[in-house]
Amino acid sequence: MRFRPHTLYFKPQGVPLRHLDEVVLERDELETLKLKDYDNLLQEEAAKKMGVSQPTFQRILSSARQKVTSAIIEGKAVKITGA
Repeated sequence: MRFRPHTLYFKPQGVPLRHLDEVVLERDELETLKLKDYDNLLQEEAAKKMGVSQPTFQRILSSARQKVTSAIIEGKAVKITGA
């Protein structure tokens, strides 16, 4: 992974961490979000940048989007982890 996030944890404001459920977002999931949604690359180009097939990229992206959406809707913390 080329992208290194500056922050590895996000949580809802005003809620102590001990009261929150947590979603773990792997770094490859964060990378797919960055390439597709932030950098606005086409899936084919983004998959090539990551060195994965398009179906693999899509599976990782779908997982990442589900986790982030769950955290926002349900008020969970997001922990970014992985190599």
